[in-house]
Amino acid sequence: MASGIKDKVAILGAGCSKFGERWDAGSPELMAEAFEEALADAGIERKDIQAAWFGCWGDSINVGNSSIPAAVALRLDGIPVTRVENMCGTGTEALRGAAYAVASGAVDIALAIGAEKLKDTGFGGLPPPFKGTFNDLWMPMGSAPAGFAQLADGYRTRYQVSKEDLKRAIGHVSWKSHQNGQYSPKAHFQKPVPMDKILNAPMIAEPLGLFDCSGVSDGSACVIVTTPEIAKSLGKKDIVTIKSLQISTSSGRETQLSDWDGATVPNTRTAIRKAYEEAGITKPQEQVSLTEVHDCFSITELVTMEDLGLSEDGQAVKDVLDGKFDRDGKIPCQIDGGLKCFGHPIGASGLRMAYEIYTQLQGKAGQRQLANPSLGVTHNLGGVPYQGIAAVSILGLL
Repeated sequence: MASGIKDKVAILGAGCSKFGERWDAGSPELMAEAFEEALADAGIERKDIQAAWFGCWGDSINVGNSSIPAAVALRLDGIPVTRVENMCGTGTEALRGAAYAVASGAVDIALAIGAEKLKDTGFGGLPPPFKGTFNDLWMPMGSAPAGFAQLADGYRTRYQVSKEDLKRAIGHVSWKSHQNGQYSPKAHFQKPVPMDKILNAPMIAEPLGLFDCSGVSDGSACVIVTTPEIAKSLGKKDIVTIKSLQISTSSGRETQLSDWDGATVPNTRTAIRKAYEEAGITKPQEQVSLTEVHDCFSITELVTMEDLGLSEDGQAVKDVLDGKFDRDGKIPCQIDGGLKCFGHPIGASGLRMAYEIYTQLQGKAGQRQLANPSLGVTHNLGGVPYQGIAAVSILGLL
């Protein structure tokens, strides 16, 4: 019978590049930037890594479709390196591969790294009939803003929330993230934005204005994992372990059957239910210290608070406006600014979230450090609310 991976895998080290319009660096340089920080943090040598997983979504113009460019960039000589892609959950998928390898006993030390150079693709995230150099055959005319704007309509309709109240709430989500982002030196955007500017910004896909949308950025993040026993033998203190890691993929039922009203993301609920069970979490609103969630759009974060069980159904608008998820709130969300301030270089985002939770749990977050966090949740949402994947991880002190 499956027993899960709770406390079988420890994070030995983590690294993160500067995110932004990185015209000064290619994907290899971004990967090296994150990897060198992780290697130094882990206190090991390159030769100690026995396997690696490289996450990249659509960066074919920079790294191609194999793992070889990552192996070359990081000089990972002679070990198995695997390239993975799972839409916006790609970084977490890479972490899953590395974590499962360690948990199974196949290797002692493994690497997960993700990178993306979105600026080089011309990808804009808005609704042109093509996506930079990529033209999809699957949902070819879809756009992310339009897909997630429908989530706002579904939520408003189910809970009878006024347009004005929902707009203020998603505006607060963005305001909060920009307030937090000013303390993140690696973020793309590091300036607070006034609420009136957020609320009066140009409309992208009603009700999502400009500041309700995450940016298009380049970046890389990296995590090195091992067993808790090896971490202890290397003299590590305040060891952070993976309590759970779950991924849920849509079968398409949301758009093919009538039992979904567009107010939630069923995959997130499925993934987090399994994750809480694996981690032994029974009261998430009391046990979770902080979250890094998929705020590709502000409405996504608001709905995710309910999907993760951190707000009661229909209460996220009130909780957001009451500051429950602010820096000084009960469960801070996006303490580093999230996708809103880092942008969303797809292959890197899930690992960047893990990097932040790990950094907070180790007490190394500098100006943005929270007081005594013990358990953090990361969440990615790939595709669109009605057809996609949800990837979650729970990290905590051993």
